[in-house]
Amino acid sequence: MEMKMTQRKEWILTVEGMTCEHCAKTIDDAVSRVPGVLQATTKHERGTSRVVVEAHVDAPTLASAIRSQGFTVVNQSVRDLQSRKSGNDEELDFLILGSGSAGFAAAIRARELGASVAMVERGELGGTCVNVGCVPSKTLIRAAEVHHRSSHHGFAGVRTHSEAPDFKAIIEQKRQLVSELQQAKYWDVLAAYPGIMLLRGEARFAADGTVEVDGKPVRARKVLLSMGASSWAPPIPGLADTRFLSSTELMELEELPKHLVVIGAGYVALELGQTFARLGSKVTILARSRLLSHEDRDVSDALTTYLRDEGIAVETGVRIEDVAGGPGAYQISIGDGNGRRVIEPDQLFVAAGRRANTRGMGLTEAGIELGEQGHVIVDEHLETSRPGVYAAGDVTSLPAFVYVAAYAGNLAASNAIGEEQRQIDLTVVPRVTFTDPAVASVGLTEEQAREQGFATMVSNLPMSYVPRAIAARDTRGFIKLVADEQTNRLLGAQILAPEAGDIIQLAVMAIRFGIRVDDIATTLHAYLTNAEGIKLAAQSFNKDVAKLSCCAA
Repeated sequence: MEMKMTQRKEWILTVEGMTCEHCAKTIDDAVSRVPGVLQATTKHERGTSRVVVEAHVDAPTLASAIRSQGFTVVNQSVRDLQSRKSGNDEELDFLILGSGSAGFAAAIRARELGASVAMVERGELGGTCVNVGCVPSKTLIRAAEVHHRSSHHGFAGVRTHSEAPDFKAIIEQKRQLVSELQQAKYWDVLAAYPGIMLLRGEARFAADGTVEVDGKPVRARKVLLSMGASSWAPPIPGLADTRFLSSTELMELEELPKHLVVIGAGYVALELGQTFARLGSKVTILARSRLLSHEDRDVSDALTTYLRDEGIAVETGVRIEDVAGGPGAYQISIGDGNGRRVIEPDQLFVAAGRRANTRGMGLTEAGIELGEQGHVIVDEHLETSRPGVYAAGDVTSLPAFVYVAAYAGNLAASNAIGEEQRQIDLTVVPRVTFTDPAVASVGLTEEQAREQGFATMVSNLPMSYVPRAIAARDTRGFIKLVADEQTNRLLGAQILAPEAGDIIQLAVMAIRFGIRVDDIATTLHAYLTNAEGIKLAAQSFNKDVAKLSCCAA
């Protein structure tokens, strides 16, 4: 038997009056007693109740059940779902496994092309970015930055304070923002495309390539794998038996750690490590080599200095020999040039990378080739080794950025459903690490350009030459441009500066469209903007900008 889709609805109710998990359970129990209710999930921290019902159940009936327990429904939205039962069913055009950025972009594109679409999700709608990645981390980063600046970076005559921030309030605000954006950017978007069906459950492949959801087959002409990735822990002795924190768990703590040790030196480790240091934790970062080893060494060295200046203990070139203990009392044995020693924090955060969510899905048995680290291997059209099955996002080896995932999801849907076959183009991909100062880069580093045989010319402009940085009394960092000496075209840019991510897009456009550095140097840039630093860096290939007046051409 195969799965037939029949009508269900999903109500999202905003509820006032909840204060704890017991409140949420009380509401779930009351709503579940309403005839026709299939599932109720209430979250007090988000102030919402999500209720799956048979089509005849309406909002007033649900609101009445909730009101009987002393709570009030102040808003509601509804969307059509599909329930599953035995019977024959027409074949879908496109089945998407996962509801993150890649999955949503693919679903929207497929609907635009007129395809029938179903999306399978086993967890929270929206995937990593909105729920446990970009959105929650960046709002915590901003909260920590505001507190840090008010405490340490006052102007002369401007009073500052150093009161401890309300950590629980910050975490609650983070949860509220996640809830709001999940609703606005995923549930509401899904409601705007009624042709996209949402299926809840675990998906896996049978050996013949059929996709099953909770054991029941779903027929589809084309399939997209967009299940994302999850945190990975390195094979450090004792670590697997230790209750350490992932980034998701770290951002859900109710109490600020006294001493947080971070294993890892990538962007997640550094962003959250600095955030918790600024919120009041003692932080130690343990790095096997150097910070951000994929970035220019000048960036890595300077950022290390800035983090240490803030009081963060950055330990580079260390071996982690053993991990023991647990929350409140860890013992982490490390070795370096100074010998062996033990660090004893109360919390341990492991941010050593991520691995694709491909285990237990029967992919290899269905003829879908995986890489050594479990990621799905795709060709230039994002098709896997099994014809008709595509993959996009962090489940592949593509750069693990939400904007790359969305681009790849859109492209995969176009290739799967449309007639034109387009190749993925990732020749110009910006990267941003939201530390303070931030790191942003695009294209080749100086070392990479020389390794590829370019005759390079390099400009390295300290931010102390940028008028905006001077006026803001924050001249940390630099802008480094790498150009081809023969063609005068920009090959790469590396920026270490506050709001570097906003500046880098100028370099992205220049590399993307082959704009010469002398064209950048003669293009008008607004005065007293950080973006003007790109112009000054371009000018410094041929001029001493220290000898130029303000706005000199």
